[in-house]
Amino acid sequence: MNSEASINGGVQIHQSRRLPDFLQSVNLKYVKLGYHYLMTHLLTLCLVPLMAVIVIEASQMNPEDVHQLWLHLQYNLVSVIICSTIVAFGSTVYIMTRPRPVYLVDYSCYRPPSHLQVKFHQFMEHSKLTGDFDDSSLDFQRKILDRSGLGEETYVPEAMHYIPPRPSMAAAREEAEQVMFGALDNLFSHTHIKPKDIGILVVNCSLFNPTPSLSAMIVNKYKLRGNIRSFNLGGMGCSAGVIAIDLAKDMLQVHRNTYAIVVSTENITQNWYFGNKKSMLIPNCLFRLGGAAVLLSNKLSDRRRAKYKLVHVVRTHRGADDKAFRCVYQEQDGNGKTGVSLSKDLMAIAGGALKTNITTLGPLVLPISEQLLFFATLVAKKLFNAKVKPYIPDFKLAFEHFCIHAGGRAVIDELEKNLQLLPVHVEASRMTLHRFGNTSSSSIWYELAYTEAKGRMRKGNRVWQIAFGSGFKCNSSVWEALRNVKPSPNSPWEDCINMYPVEMVM
Repeated sequence: MNSEASINGGVQIHQSRRLPDFLQSVNLKYVKLGYHYLMTHLLTLCLVPLMAVIVIEASQMNPEDVHQLWLHLQYNLVSVIICSTIVAFGSTVYIMTRPRPVYLVDYSCYRPPSHLQVKFHQFMEHSKLTGDFDDSSLDFQRKILDRSGLGEETYVPEAMHYIPPRPSMAAAREEAEQVMFGALDNLFSHTHIKPKDIGILVVNCSLFNPTPSLSAMIVNKYKLRGNIRSFNLGGMGCSAGVIAIDLAKDMLQVHRNTYAIVVSTENITQNWYFGNKKSMLIPNCLFRLGGAAVLLSNKLSDRRRAKYKLVHVVRTHRGADDKAFRCVYQEQDGNGKTGVSLSKDLMAIAGGALKTNITTLGPLVLPISEQLLFFATLVAKKLFNAKVKPYIPDFKLAFEHFCIHAGGRAVIDELEKNLQLLPVHVEASRMTLHRFGNTSSSSIWYELAYTEAKGRMRKGNRVWQIAFGSGFKCNSSVWEALRNVKPSPNSPWEDCINMYPVEMVM
């Protein structure tokens, strides 16, 4: 045997691992799978014998017994009417007060023109020619690019292609219009929704907040109606896209029979860092041009054409902790140059936020089999002081697809390891990072588009979108596919999906 002896069912057997150990792990895998199916269908298995007994007993009743039962009901007519009224009233109240379903009709991810692509050598050459970076900073950026997981086809704004760069308010507005209007034009085109039909508009962009606002720019461009409920979210980081979805969902519970549009983007032009502080140079290497527009509806008639239904949104905020609050922080360096600083504790803080988030999300989505295992481990540790490792629930039993924010290779690696995911589960995130870079809050939509372009989204599949952001926040949204989902027209992966996945150099 060499370093890899064989591959069986996607599991690699290394030389150091003995065959009996491997067979034992496979047996345990199937034991756990059998346990999962047993607990999932336990109620059904218990009810089937009961129903069989009832049917047998009913079939043995003679006509006289049936007549006696009917007479008994007649004598208790008042009780029957009261019970029926209570049931009807309760059903009506439930139907009127239950949350309205929120449907994702469609969405569009902006794909910049090819002349805005930046190769690694171009990036380094421009950084050198600006004269703002010393040799140590240039070498640091080169190392970050090599390890980042980004490919050679990511995009930066027009202003960054000049030497020297031309960041200005006008250029930043042009970037915002290019991304937002590009995504919205495509969305309106293939959904055939008129802008006047939009009742709710939510825009999120963390670092660029002009006056008038970005939401006002969209209202002006598409001549949206005067009574539209518009919101502009700023300073909320890469997880703001899920926050925007949550806000739109809440608004759709209040306003009936309307559409909501969520636009998620980030602006790079005025937020490029031209200094030599290492922790503030990382965003230059990772963040790239991109954005997405999402059309939501609470109309029951839209269920037939909608792609997904929103199932859950879970938000976690760790801002009360000082270290978490400052781990992604916009500030000026010693020379007065503004940038976003990333703390060395970022991954540890993100892990803690994720743990809190999935503690809330788990009971909502995990099958009873996983919840029982988690509860048993918790009881053994807390009550009996047993030395057992915390049980990590198998989220692969709850979701078929994972859209992990493409913040960087380290983020994806950490979640793949901690959630015990397979390479196929993080493929969409890795390929999005490679092709488009970190597009901030819109990255989870590029990842969903990748899954659709691969033809993997089937009816009933559940998708978990996970995003991290400054503050510090970890937010999750869960969607259920209402049909076998095909990619939308002008998908960002339309002409390149056959080239993916690419092999990543680790």
